[in-house]
Amino acid sequence: MDRYERRSARRRRARFSATIAGLLAAGLAVGGCGAGGGGSTADRASHDKGGTAPAVPDGGGSARPDGSYEDGADGREDAGRSPAPAADYLSTFALDVDTASYGYARRTLAEGRLPDPATVRPEEFVNSFRPDYPRPADDGFSVTLDGARAGGDGWSLVRVGLATRGADRAAERPPAALTFVVDISGSMAEPGRLDLVKESLGLLADQLRDDDSVALVTFSDEAETRLPMTRVGEARGRIREVVDSLATTSSTNVEAGVRTGYDVAVEGHRKGATNRVVLLSDALANTGATEAATILERIEEERRAYGITLFGVGVGSEFGDTFMEQLADRGDGQTTYVSTSAQARKVFVDQLPAHVELRARDAKAQVAFDRRTVEKFRLIGYENREVADEDFRNDRVDGGEVGAGHTVTALYAVRTRPGMTGPVATATVRWLDPATRAPRERSGTVATGGLAADVWGGGHDSLQLTAVTAYFADALRGGGLPGAPGLPALAERADAIAGRSGSAVVRELAEAVRQAEGLLAPRGEQSGEGPSREGELRSGDPYS
Repeated sequence: MDRYERRSARRRRARFSATIAGLLAAGLAVGGCGAGGGGSTADRASHDKGGTAPAVPDGGGSARPDGSYEDGADGREDAGRSPAPAADYLSTFALDVDTASYGYARRTLAEGRLPDPATVRPEEFVNSFRPDYPRPADDGFSVTLDGARAGGDGWSLVRVGLATRGADRAAERPPAALTFVVDISGSMAEPGRLDLVKESLGLLADQLRDDDSVALVTFSDEAETRLPMTRVGEARGRIREVVDSLATTSSTNVEAGVRTGYDVAVEGHRKGATNRVVLLSDALANTGATEAATILERIEEERRAYGITLFGVGVGSEFGDTFMEQLADRGDGQTTYVSTSAQARKVFVDQLPAHVELRARDAKAQVAFDRRTVEKFRLIGYENREVADEDFRNDRVDGGEVGAGHTVTALYAVRTRPGMTGPVATATVRWLDPATRAPRERSGTVATGGLAADVWGGGHDSLQLTAVTAYFADALRGGGLPGAPGLPALAERADAIAGRSGSAVVRELAEAVRQAEGLLAPRGEQSGEGPSREGELRSGDPYS
């Protein structure tokens, strides 16, 4: 069963459950420089636990195979009917801060190759750039919604932006207990693999605090514990010696590495600390269990029992992207990709030491669209992070782990009804407090007035950058999103944003788009129109 069939099945189950519940109960029921207008709000509501799920009127509509929804024949509302969304007007997903897909795509394009469409995840392209959303004063999230028109026929882009409070490196935080699991197989001998891993770990050793703890496991055909869980304190020199001694050997037994890494992490588990396994590998398993499914059970078991999460760092010109992402998803963690010293410094100096401070566990988002104003909608990406609508407030269902200073963006293509005005969408984020595991929620809304501007109009650089990255990812997957301007235009718009902001990473984006244009041009695909029929959808530096 493919992802579209799974999505349709989930929505059928949701509609069936809602119908039965209704019968049994006798009728119970922008941030930065985005294009938001008076029709958007942030942090509209905050409450501690539970809450009432949206009422589910009889929609009389049908779900499309691609996951979008079309209303009944005339699209009219019965007099007095509740405006709350029908089951198919809900979109629910676990938060995801992965960025590896974009990093690996850039590396592949720079080498003159198109990335495999299966490795292109639009949400990871979008989340590789950090809009300047408002930050909350407390732990948890701010919620910002904005949007703009994207082409004709009533299509708009609606952006849901979530942000956590940044970390104060001088302030107190829980200690970190980090178990590094390092791939030293033969494939890691290629420049930009083990040498970059060693450089990264050396940088990190200088960033961790004395009260943090570090362990190091290596693996090739077998796994070996090179350093048991050790307080950093006076051991920085010893940590560097172990890192400097790493050398490549033979085959890649990821199973042995992960299994031993979790053994060491459990043995060195520190109560009240951020306990995390950091896997550094090209994820090209060729010995032992080479399928993620055989390793996932152990990862989930230790996450549930000890709160140990997984952070995957990918390296190499050939990289098992899907394999690494599956491991991190089950480990309630995230993935990134590094191919240069600058990227390694960004991850291990700028990001990882700050992100060991958690802001939210098992975070999920649910976006409710108003059927009076919305004809159909589609979440761009997040296919493998879907959560059944009815499980949004089921805290036994996994969400995503989000650290300090993170932003999460979800972008929707939305077709509004001609001439209709009013609320378009309400987004609610739910998470568990990292210390108490008490549930929290916060919401924001956007109305038709917030979608009046053109996405490519002046003054909307933040939203435009989100649109460029999403359209770029979609083009690499085959295209089909409404309003796609084509790769040449995307490159020009990225260049313009880089010129106004001075952002080097946006210039890199523009270059990647041009590289993709050159590779796709011989196939006649550079127009960005894609294979789908019109209206059908497929699934300092402020931008760094």
